[in-house]
Amino acid sequence: MPTAVNLKTVTNNVGWSVLSKTSTFGLKFVTVPILARILSPQEFGVVAVAQTVVMFLSMIGSAGLSASLVLEKEEDEETVHSVFWVNLAVAVAMSACIYIWALPFAGWLGAEEAAYLLRVMAFLVPLQLCGDVAYSLLARRMAFSKDAAWSVFSESVGAVTAVVLALLGFGVWSLVAQLFVSALVRLGGLFYATGYRPKPMLSFAKVGALTKYSLGIMGSEIFNFITFQSPLVVVSRYLGLADAGAYSAANRFSSIPNQVLLAGLMGVLFPVFSHMSDDARRRSDALMLSTQVTTVVLAPLMFGLWAVAEPGMFLIFGSQWAHAWPVLGLLAISKGIMSPCSTYVPFLKGAGRSNVLWWVAMLRAALVYGFVSYGVMTGGLVAAMVWLCVANAVTLVFYSWAVFRTNNTAFLSSFYVTTRPMIASVIMAMAVRFLLEHVKAGLPGGVWWNAVAQVAVGAAAGAAIYGLLLLLTERDLLRKLLELVQERKARVA
Repeated sequence: MPTAVNLKTVTNNVGWSVLSKTSTFGLKFVTVPILARILSPQEFGVVAVAQTVVMFLSMIGSAGLSASLVLEKEEDEETVHSVFWVNLAVAVAMSACIYIWALPFAGWLGAEEAAYLLRVMAFLVPLQLCGDVAYSLLARRMAFSKDAAWSVFSESVGAVTAVVLALLGFGVWSLVAQLFVSALVRLGGLFYATGYRPKPMLSFAKVGALTKYSLGIMGSEIFNFITFQSPLVVVSRYLGLADAGAYSAANRFSSIPNQVLLAGLMGVLFPVFSHMSDDARRRSDALMLSTQVTTVVLAPLMFGLWAVAEPGMFLIFGSQWAHAWPVLGLLAISKGIMSPCSTYVPFLKGAGRSNVLWWVAMLRAALVYGFVSYGVMTGGLVAAMVWLCVANAVTLVFYSWAVFRTNNTAFLSSFYVTTRPMIASVIMAMAVRFLLEHVKAGLPGGVWWNAVAQVAVGAAAGAAIYGLLLLLTERDLLRKLLELVQERKARVA
């Protein structure tokens, strides 16, 4: 039976999951700038383009079957093993396709020189898909502490490997080695943590019973992949690998807050919402509270990054990347706009509404691809990022409408409550940007020290301004969170 869900279970697992992502954040915060200083934008671009194909096939390979295991009432052994073998068969077939047609794939992405990397990285697909079943078992059991430990360890080993190899002059192979080492360590860790061992059991009837839900998940994953990777493909095809590398580096760094909070929270919320399938009122309250909290935390980080993007880009990545600071700032804005949508995917998955998830993902993918393509062809990389922000603003409205309609809650009032922290974040970021424009000339001299001072002043001012706005606009939410904390302390006592 799945683990019982209560406030203590949820907060403990969210804590472990976020701790895992925070540790990964620390690694990326250190390793990405180091690698960016050692490697060229072209080298980043080649690996990013090759990884696009591998990520796409890994994302859709399981066809959502592993996610279906989380919703099952019982942990049926035959079903679990059947899903594993189907996943493995699909993974091997996909890996073979990448290896055989590497050159056409790379050419379609506008980077034929990445074909040799595609053949090597094709072997990542089985490594990644073979761990899906084990991860789903951990999610069912709400054992995110074990997943967190192995995630941190695998990412640490991969990051150290990449930096060492880059310093030794291995170039792009340092990035490739990072992916393989992390995948191998994580796969072994998941099997160890769950105690899962594949057995020769296969029931197509059991797998077939999961397909309706899983195909909806697969469809949404395909379109989500298009959403997240199409900007890189468009930039690579029309603007070249140097701009693709600049986009990739900026996107990696601006995605860190998302990876810390969202990846940690979303992994936990999916099984949590699925456990609440028989209590619509409780699930609705959980949706609103989790959406407000994630927006309160994530939105100021992203809009604040936009406010200090110019000194931050120089400080973190070095002078060879300094020209790309508008790209970093606009990518941060685009992700900040989507802050209220952070909990929507796990809610729809946990509610069993993969059909809604599918068509929303399809509309978002069309918007992002169309708007970014228009921006690239009419104004270059910066214009493309501006249009990405526009696409996400439109997405925010119709995504929120779809989720609140599914949840049977009023759209306008719910939309206002969940986006209010984002409005406060925008005001804060604009105030910080205005402040820096007027004080940066008087900060300590020297390019590097001036950048450090700007980031420090911006962070301090932003925290003070946002804290004040939060007290003025979110008193009810803060009071509710305080009550939950006191309730948990009382239960522990």
